[in-house]
Order: sequence, then C-alpha cells, then structure tokens
Amino acid sequence: MKRDPECPGRPELPPPSSSPISSSSSSSPPGEEAEGGELPPAVWIFGYGSLVWRPGFEFTSRKVGFIRGYSRRFWQGDTFHRGSERMACTWGVAYEVRGEQIAASLQYLNMREAVLGGYDTKLVKFHPQDKDAEEPILALVYIATPQNPSYLGPASEEDIAAQIIVSSGCAGHNIEYLLRLADFMRYFCPQAEDKHLFSIEEALTSILPCLYYTEESLEETASVPQKSKG
Repeated sequence: MKRDPECPGRPELPPPSSSPISSSSSSSPPGEEAEGGELPPAVWIFGYGSLVWRPGFEFTSRKVGFIRGYSRRFWQGDTFHRGSERMACTWGVAYEVRGEQIAASLQYLNMREAVLGGYDTKLVKFHPQDKDAEEPILALVYIATPQNPSYLGPASEEDIAAQIIVSSGCAGHNIEYLLRLADFMRYFCPQAEDKHLFSIEEALTSILPCLYYTEESLEETASVPQKSKG
C-alpha cells in the first residue's frame, strides 16, 4: 500500500469502494441537457462517504439505502480533501436533485469528486431503506478505480488507522471522516454490517490513547529543568 501522509483514509468503491464509473447509455453525462434542450425532471446522487453528512449542494429529498455489488474500502488516497466490486452491499444516502439543483450539484460534485478526487462516475441501482419503496432508483455514484493515481490498494486495518491519524487537509482531519461515517452506519443502518469500517475505527481508538500518553510524557519531560554537567 502506497503511503501518503497528507490525506489517505478516504473510502472508495473499488473495481474498484469508496467510488464510481460512467455507464450511461447516453454520450452526455447524467444531468446535462438532452437533444431537446431539456434537463431530466430529477437526478439521484448516491453517497457513501462524506456525502452522507456533508453533501455540499441543495437537494429536494434524501433517502437512506444501499447499492449492491460494491464494498466500501479505505483504499483511496486523497491529498486535497482528507472498494472493490463484489457481491456485497454498500450503505449510504441518495439525494434527489431537481430543476436548477441538477446543474449546480453536478458541477460542484465534478470538482469535489472527479477533478480533486480522481473519481469516475457510474449509474447504479439504489435500494431505499423505506419499507414502502417498490422499485430501486437509478442513481449516480462516484467511484475510485485502481487506475486512479491516488489509489492506495489493500492494507491491514491497523495500517489504515495509523495513516488516518496523521492525515488532514483543507476539509478537516481524516479522523473526523472515519468517526462520522462510523456513526452514520451505527445510527442510520444498524441492521447492516461493515466490518472493514468498524475494524478501522476500533484500531484507531486503540492507537489514540497511546499517542496521547506519549505526547503528554514528552511535554512533561521538556518542562523538567535539565541538570547542567560540570
């Protein structure tokens, strides 16, 4: 696993984990004007990382749910902000954007996820958590593939946690990213399992007290007057 101390613990959906690929039948990206000059009435955007708590764009509605065929993995590096395809489920939030929200949200996400994050886009079937939901919703998702220059690849949960601890960027510290994502899964998707995510959280919380104790000891040592040799 490549090491980048600036901001490595961002999850991706590999075939990525924590991210996506363009599979629209149209040559134009979802949300752009069709031949008739009209935008689609609504676009759904699925998020499984920081988008679950900080979308950064206006939306009409939101639904908690999952997509099949992907696993969230913290294998994507990110020097600006802060999985692999398989028969599994990745839980997150899908946002419905309409009207003027469509162009604005896609422009924002293109910069946030594609330009700065190196993510590709893909259309996937999103399954809402709502019991009354009948059909899955086609949603846009951003995914990091192994071809992404910031793709780090597999590593142990302990190594990933250690890297997260020393990583921060313009969007905040990577620890916040991990803990907020774990909280989302714990409180909004209690029925779902994400062993990878919670194993990293456990490894991180076991390391932090050791770091605090070490820093405290160093501060105490520095404050003790040193005897001069004579």
